[in-house]
Amino acid sequence: MARTTGLARPTGAAADSADGLADAVSERVRDTLEGVFAAVAATGAGTEALLCAAGGSPVTADLAALRPALHRRLADHPLVSGIGFVARPGLLADVPAWLEWWQRAPGGGVRPLLLDLDPEHSAYSDYTHWDWYELPRETGRRAVAGPYVDYLCSDEYGLTLSAPVHVAGAFAGVAAADVYLRHFEAAVLPVLQELPLPARLVNARGRVAASTDPAHLAGSLTKGPDFRTVLAAPPAVHRHGALRLTPCTGTPLVLVTPER
Repeated sequence: MARTTGLARPTGAAADSADGLADAVSERVRDTLEGVFAAVAATGAGTEALLCAAGGSPVTADLAALRPALHRRLADHPLVSGIGFVARPGLLADVPAWLEWWQRAPGGGVRPLLLDLDPEHSAYSDYTHWDWYELPRETGRRAVAGPYVDYLCSDEYGLTLSAPVHVAGAFAGVAAADVYLRHFEAAVLPVLQELPLPARLVNARGRVAASTDPAHLAGSLTKGPDFRTVLAAPPAVHRHGALRLTPCTGTPLVLVTPER
């Protein structure tokens, strides 16, 4: 997937050193998010077990059993501001759509997210077009969506980490967790600043999640490289023109730095 240009590239020890430093930074970014993805995975596993036990006609009451674990995960993971399961429309027998979603309350504690999920109403909140839902459904893999203003949950600028939930091989919805962008940046910007060149983290759609490059601010799009292909390939440093692309192994973000 690399594209050649007339630019000279570092070779030998210089290239190895640059690649090694990028690898080290990408691993630390991965480690920052792995705790959140572990909470997402546990939510997905719990949801799958509940849906399997409910048989062919699950209802919202079945998902209520997730609540104690969701509350614990909010307490245990400082980066997580909201967490839960988002059902595929039509999955549950008693409602057209559903989010079993809990978030931190401003004064402490937790609160449920309450949305109008009746498609017959003008205030219907259709969540199926959001990246955090579409990417896991389309790819079958976990995803990082955003940053974006989360109008559904908090009106805060943030990221959503999500993963598909399947029951008997069929897509049932997504398990997900929200992270405020300000908290994510506080965790990863000091790491990115260790690199000698401007750097940015982008998701599968090319959306910048964090950046030390004033030309590519958080929320902007990086065009050109096929980041989905980079993330789906075996872990390795990729080149695209004058850019070095280093996947954060196991985490759906790519570290983008100039070649020199």
